[in-house]
Amino acid sequence: MDPKSHWEGVYRAKRPEEVSWFQPDARVSLQLVQQVAPDRDSAIIDIGAGASTLVDGLIRADYHRITVLDFARTALDQAQDRLQDNAHLVTWREADVLTSEFAAAEFDVWHDRAAFHFLTDPVDRARYVTQVRRALRPEGHAIVATFAEDGPTHCSGLAVARYSAEELHDEFGATFRLIDSYREAHITPNGVTQTFTYCVCRYEPHASTRHAA
Repeated sequence: MDPKSHWEGVYRAKRPEEVSWFQPDARVSLQLVQQVAPDRDSAIIDIGAGASTLVDGLIRADYHRITVLDFARTALDQAQDRLQDNAHLVTWREADVLTSEFAAAEFDVWHDRAAFHFLTDPVDRARYVTQVRRALRPEGHAIVATFAEDGPTHCSGLAVARYSAEELHDEFGATFRLIDSYREAHITPNGVTQTFTYCVCRYEPHASTRHAA
């Protein structure tokens, strides 16, 4: 089954609040976005967002340049239904992050909670990082959260890659300066604890050149 069909099936089979990664309030992600992008004119993209409630928090915090990207049309429709009259405040992209056509330096913040860890092929991870480098403006920030090294090995029937903060940062390389990292104990709707690693990185495309000099 191709990835899009898989995720469409997941969101058709379960309500948004039933999936394991559901958060009634995406508190950690929202706090991190506000820390790195206090300017409410910042352009923010949430990658693999599904029906995440982060977009609700961003709207309440008065951000107005918000993009939500996901494979699954069903998930995007669920998020729009929840937002009702506020749905028009968001740009919705039904796309694969690995093949989506991003404009150069399109975003100030690239946020991803629980999408990157599904990329178990190193080639796909490299393609992902290339997309971040294209889409993120210099001095912009990438906030990426994955299962921690002691987190689950599978999710929604798929194998995942698990990371410490150091391992996750290493996937992005020297042009992403690690600003901070966090560990989160997420409680699923079924009451199971899953550990997540968050990395906050600043994109410094000329960093490797400086270091070489």
